[in-house]
Amino acid sequence: MANPILSDWTTPFQIAPFPAISDDDFAPALDTALAAHRAEIDAIATCPEPPSFANTVEALEASGADLDKVLSVFFTVAGADSNPTRQALQRDFSPRLAAHYSEISANKALFRRLAALWDSRDELTLTEEQQRVLMLTHRGFVRAGAALTGAAETRMKAVKGRLATLGTKFTQNLLADERDWHMALAEDDLQGLPQFVIDAARAAGRDRGAEGPVVTLSRSLIVPFLQFSPRRDLRERAYRAWATRGANGGETDNRAIAAEILSLRQERAELLGYDCFAVYKLETEMARTPDKVRDLLMAVWAPAKARALADAEILTRMMQADGVNGPLEAWDWRYYAEKRRRAEHDLDESELKPYLQLERMLEAAFACAGRLFGLSFAPLDVPLYHGDCRAWEVTRDGAHVAVFIGDYFARGSKRSGAWCSAMRSQAKFPQAQTPVVINVCNFAKGDPALLSYDDARTLFHEFGHALHHMLSDVTYESISGTSVARDFVELPSQLFEHWLEVPEVLGAFATHAETGAPMPGALLDKVLKAANFDMGFQTVEYVASALVDLAFHRGAAPADPMARQAEILAELGMPHAIGMRHATPHFAHVFAGDGYSSGYYSYMWSEVMDADAFAAFQEAGGAFDAERAQALEEHILSAGGSREPDVLYTAFRGRLPGVEALLKGRGLAAG
Repeated sequence: MANPILSDWTTPFQIAPFPAISDDDFAPALDTALAAHRAEIDAIATCPEPPSFANTVEALEASGADLDKVLSVFFTVAGADSNPTRQALQRDFSPRLAAHYSEISANKALFRRLAALWDSRDELTLTEEQQRVLMLTHRGFVRAGAALTGAAETRMKAVKGRLATLGTKFTQNLLADERDWHMALAEDDLQGLPQFVIDAARAAGRDRGAEGPVVTLSRSLIVPFLQFSPRRDLRERAYRAWATRGANGGETDNRAIAAEILSLRQERAELLGYDCFAVYKLETEMARTPDKVRDLLMAVWAPAKARALADAEILTRMMQADGVNGPLEAWDWRYYAEKRRRAEHDLDESELKPYLQLERMLEAAFACAGRLFGLSFAPLDVPLYHGDCRAWEVTRDGAHVAVFIGDYFARGSKRSGAWCSAMRSQAKFPQAQTPVVINVCNFAKGDPALLSYDDARTLFHEFGHALHHMLSDVTYESISGTSVARDFVELPSQLFEHWLEVPEVLGAFATHAETGAPMPGALLDKVLKAANFDMGFQTVEYVASALVDLAFHRGAAPADPMARQAEILAELGMPHAIGMRHATPHFAHVFAGDGYSSGYYSYMWSEVMDADAFAAFQEAGGAFDAERAQALEEHILSAGGSREPDVLYTAFRGRLPGVEALLKGRGLAAG
């Protein structure tokens, strides 16, 4: 019987046939796909014809189609709907895949063909896009160690294989800690909590098989609990569990894993001739150097810290007025900040949340995409990997553009956070293919599902990534969609967040869950005026994480990352009552893989651009200015990685931005 993963997918739009796929299909499918890809690579490397762009670079682009199918399905379910079998498969697959790609990058015959093309590039008749793909392919091989020989080559293979294993273990440890912990709440413990938090806690209890409501480590539940619970003892217990994920001793402790990862990354950089991993990693990013990254982060750190310290004094006085002595602690901040927001802005999240229904916020995101880019979204009735998932066909002027999948609710089988990925990327070679894009979030369930304002921003953020995939219009998959520099990839996502704050968007789609009435104008005004409330806290917790990430990878790897983390925070003068947004043992962005290592700063680097880019709309005809939207699609969203990001941004805006727009947008500008 044919393996359903590798057979022709006859489903609508060739979506993966999830109901036909069992966990038993993944391992044999991977074996077959790896063998097929290996044969394709060998054929390219041993081609008797002189190297050409077609028989070498395009042949590489066309190779591995079966492997792409296997990995797109497997890693989708491994991240969003894990189980013990899939976790075991992931532990097996990760080093095998690392070895497979190391084998390709170490193929000397193949690299000689690429090097010959690169050396003669000026004599080749290539389009601008083909020149870009050749450069990226050659550079990728060099940075992967293709030029290494002997012991260095052998060691590089071992290092990459071990890093893949450790990244998988780090992720699974974190998932286990988040899955296994919950705090049961008695009925008395619910006093003071708004109804939406109580409903979410009861739903989480049912999901965990508990007898009553529980608090879990899902951000969409624990954050509002910390905001609203008057029980300081319960807040402390919940916060400590949240802050110590991955650092609880035993089999799921990530501290030693983080140390080994940092050491191996440093060794990898040195094998390639770099002083440290940060220099190696940033070479291909917009920032280019660690100094430029630190300069940006410190330019924001100083005003953010000053704001946070001033806020801490106010919150401490509020706490003392409640009869609580001693210093303000991390489990106190959100509670007293919420009380302060109600007092100063007359804004209560329990009053706001009924207006932020998941369904209506999805409609808002779709409507914005329609007005800006002419996209339409129609529900698709197709079976997916979990009952929570939904799908839409995306069209423009009646023509098919993409399939969009949304998986929005928290569950124990899903890793934390929110992300966007393409199960199939847009390309025109070797044949035309349209994207299948998925957004995964961790919102609390409800009937109806209600979002916090932060949740709504997350929905718009991930949808911005999805638009980058949907509107991609390039020839080669390797530069399609979000295949761009790490510190550029967050521009479309963070830029799209701005449309949530457009008054006419909230005015149209923020309707009450029970009455259907639109958000009152007075409440809408309060929401927009409070947009930068507590921005000192938010900026400090993020920038601290980014600075720790950068310091970890700059210079020699620390033998004890936790001690080094403490030193960095002490040097910065980290406010006592603010924790890092991601402490080392649960810093999945940095330790689950190389994606954001030395690169967590990229959200802020992109924010410099997104603040400036939205200002371009405001300076023109407003948030839905047609000319600016067309320019955004033409120069950024459709272009993928076809040109350097600074070239793309300059084509859109006419210049590169400074940090001033970011500080102004966060309300941290002087004066």
